[in-house]
Amino acid sequence: MPSRQETANRRAGQRLRHLLERERELWAEGLERVAGIDEAGMGPLAGPVVAAAVVFPPGLGLRGVYDSKQLTGVQRARLAVSIREAAAAWTVVRVEPAEIDTLNIYRAGMVAMRRAIDQLDPAPEYLLVDGRKIQGLNIPQETIVKGDARCHAIAAASILAKTTRDGLMQDYDTQYPGYDFAAHKGYATESHRQAIRRLGPSPIHRKSFTLLPHPRLWD
Repeated sequence: MPSRQETANRRAGQRLRHLLERERELWAEGLERVAGIDEAGMGPLAGPVVAAAVVFPPGLGLRGVYDSKQLTGVQRARLAVSIREAAAAWTVVRVEPAEIDTLNIYRAGMVAMRRAIDQLDPAPEYLLVDGRKIQGLNIPQETIVKGDARCHAIAAASILAKTTRDGLMQDYDTQYPGYDFAAHKGYATESHRQAIRRLGPSPIHRKSFTLLPHPRLWD
């Protein structure tokens, strides 16, 4: 009878094979630079949107890479190091709250992903994008719904985006005490709403966002 560790290893191998299915097809077609793209931070009331793009060498996959929301902070941190070391190319970019307020959050997410792609060196030959299509690109792209749980490169991008953003919010927790950014990462928890009512908005709050069902708390 297989041990618990052997069973876990087998499951990890099966999940990795599943995550790499689309990339293996593209590699087999001769496309060597296949990039996965994802973003983090669309929903919070504070902080930047962060997007990442990752290209792995053909045939390479990392066990443990999966949807960043399904991993622990320790797992994400460890995998982020491995992804950066193993990737043929990777980028992480951010769009700050002031630009989010100017663009609107949907366009800000698009801009962040576009910038991440533009900064990849060498340039990718094919894009696998989590959940939406990026306008204005000449590179072939494919939208994968819930791609961070279905595609290895997108999952890796989700890990880089989330670990980067979480690290920024921890730094902001020290810079702007009282909001508890390290705990809620800018999301609209009740304690966060109460802190805004008590302290007013910080410089990293998105002033175009509303705290439904309440009106904006900084008007």
